[in-house]
Amino acid sequence: MKFVMDNVFLVAVAVISGAMLVWPLLRRGAGGPSVTTLEATQMINRQDALVLDVREQAEFAQAHILNARGLPLSQLEARIGDIEKFKDKPLILYCATDNRSSTAAATLKKRGFSNVVVLSGGFAAWQQAGLPVQK
Repeated sequence: MKFVMDNVFLVAVAVISGAMLVWPLLRRGAGGPSVTTLEATQMINRQDALVLDVREQAEFAQAHILNARGLPLSQLEARIGDIEKFKDKPLILYCATDNRSSTAAATLKKRGFSNVVVLSGGFAAWQQAGLPVQK
């Protein structure tokens, strides 16, 4: 106990850095499972998965995954009816890096979508893998 009291600053730094390491794992868990680009392409080809881009419209207009639908996270709640018919179909969500898509996945799961996954690394990972995009 004396060590902790004498080194409060060091203990605080250790606790904060540990929390920063655990935070991404907790955020990813809230959004549900994630898939790699390879797993995503297999889902698209074998299970006819719907690819949903949750980036803003300007980002979607610049470039997006081939045949993806654009539904910005900021409009998801208001436009969820647009995708209601896909409740039981596999959904692959992506954004620029996978932060917004995790939030969108959690929202969709609360609304009854049963098979929602997040593209790990987002659109950046898709481009890095050299997979097809539409401009």
